[in-house]
Amino acid sequence: KMIETERLVLRPQTEDDAPFMFKLVNSPAWLRFIGDRNVRSEEDARRYIRDGTIKSFEKYHFGSWLVSLKEENIPIGVCGLYKRDWLPGPDFGFAFLEEFTKKGYATESGREILHWAKDSLGLKTFLAICNEENERSIRLLERLGFKFKECVKPDPTKQEECCVYVLEI
Repeated sequence: KMIETERLVLRPQTEDDAPFMFKLVNSPAWLRFIGDRNVRSEEDARRYIRDGTIKSFEKYHFGSWLVSLKEENIPIGVCGLYKRDWLPGPDFGFAFLEEFTKKGYATESGREILHWAKDSLGLKTFLAICNEENERSIRLLERLGFKFKECVKPDPTKQEECCVYVLEI
């Protein structure tokens, strides 16, 4: 499977994407807003992809898509749907390297992933979780049609809250 837009190519992640994922999951924005995933090497990144997105596609038929610039064939981020045990539906998420933000790539890839999930999987309700301090991500979710639902504590043992957004299409 592959999705193409005017500027982007999206495809499910593979273990070959480990060098890029190692860089992305250790980027300042990822660490601040998503959290440390304990990926300290490219081998850790391979495991992260294998145990996360590859298993997710096998079990739920959705997961993380690598987003690359079409012309240059350069990976710039990820966008996709994620299964969270504490959420009643798929979690829409995205992350891009800082040098590729503020260019509309997240909006462009996000629209395509949501349309793909609706058309291919029959999904109609999507959730998104976001740190309330992550204003850029909140604006993107709103551009895609998500509406604020509530703030929750996914882990009762921690103080951290996250905001839940919902989209019905």
